[in-house]
Amino acid sequence: MKILYYDCFCGISGDMNLAALLDLGVPEEYLRQELSKLKIDAEYELQITRSVKMGISGTRVDVHLTTPPQYAEVSLLEQNHHHHHHGNDNKHHKREEKEHLHHASRNLQDIEELIQASELKEKVKAKSCAMFKKLAEAEGRVHGKTLYEVHFHEVGATDSIVDIVGAAICLDYLKVDKIWASEVQVGGGFVKCAHGTMPVPAPATVEILRGIPIKAGLVAYETTTPTGAVILASNVHGFGVLNDFSIKKVAYGIGHRDLAVPNVLRVYLGTLESDATSEKRIMLETNIDDMNMELYSHIEEKLFAKGAIDVFKTVVAMKKGRTGIQLSVLVDAECEAAVLGVIFRETTSIGIRKYVVERNVLRRDFTQAETEFGVIRVKNSYYQGERVNAKPEYEDCKRLADEHDVPIKTVYSAAYKAIEDIKNESEKI
Repeated sequence: MKILYYDCFCGISGDMNLAALLDLGVPEEYLRQELSKLKIDAEYELQITRSVKMGISGTRVDVHLTTPPQYAEVSLLEQNHHHHHHGNDNKHHKREEKEHLHHASRNLQDIEELIQASELKEKVKAKSCAMFKKLAEAEGRVHGKTLYEVHFHEVGATDSIVDIVGAAICLDYLKVDKIWASEVQVGGGFVKCAHGTMPVPAPATVEILRGIPIKAGLVAYETTTPTGAVILASNVHGFGVLNDFSIKKVAYGIGHRDLAVPNVLRVYLGTLESDATSEKRIMLETNIDDMNMELYSHIEEKLFAKGAIDVFKTVVAMKKGRTGIQLSVLVDAECEAAVLGVIFRETTSIGIRKYVVERNVLRRDFTQAETEFGVIRVKNSYYQGERVNAKPEYEDCKRLADEHDVPIKTVYSAAYKAIEDIKNESEKI
């Protein structure tokens, strides 16, 4: 399995991400050609150079804005963005800030229309729009605005368009099977913004990184920007350590600050030898002894509809000799609130335990088995390059059993025979 791994020991920004992916092997001309499909070339100049930061050589990306003056409103997040990109060079910072102050404002609808009108690949369009929507949602929560009312810098400015659409272009080019990341360093201290002095990380960054493991305080500066955060939140499948990960290539995106540690984003391209990934999830548990057992089926359906990964029940002995049910629900962080709502509204629970679990997951895919009853989907799982399990899909077997009025076990037997026949044929080749 081909894996892209983000090592965010010094955080991530939009330009550092672009630089790292270019350093990893995405051709510069390919990126420029694809970005030109947005037809906003007149608004910016993309500078790509080789650079060194504390002895580490990599690629650096600068997006210089060229649009003439149109608007003069600056947002909290815009100034955060400036502080991250331009470091301690005051003259350079003021010049760049002036460029940003004069840049046109766009909202989410403007961005979506711009992307959809382009000739970019459909996958790139979808990925880009999803990132912008997540960014607009975060800013809307921070500033008390609806999704399409947000006009702040991180949604509408040209450099954010280049960073986010560029990320979608590069990730599509690399065609990896999974994207993984370390814990994210967000930095520390405070930053002066239009609304006063604010703590790092920026409010929108906090919103975006909900449920994602972070580290803080490495340096007294912002190391992860809202744009960098949304690239991770929208594309990374899991955070933490990968088991049996074999590194094939290492690349560096050079940041713009001079810090006490290397201001770089490191990325790895490699493979998972075991076809298994380790991912962190949240387990929600509650003990119930006063609810009609017939309700659980309905509740399970509601939990899965709200994004639960797994739901199971365990009979437990509770206090005063009562027998009860331990309801356990495995969820992603982004679905936690919705799942909690179902449990509290639909059950008699008045308290829920929560803890983080690590789950090792085998690589899976689907194939089809031709049987005398019809086509049945088969879920395959792999370990160390070998298929270790092949399971017919229950819903297909149930449907065909009903259609042909035969026992479901007969359909299952036919499916397993077809799976075995396919295996034997492949071994002969």
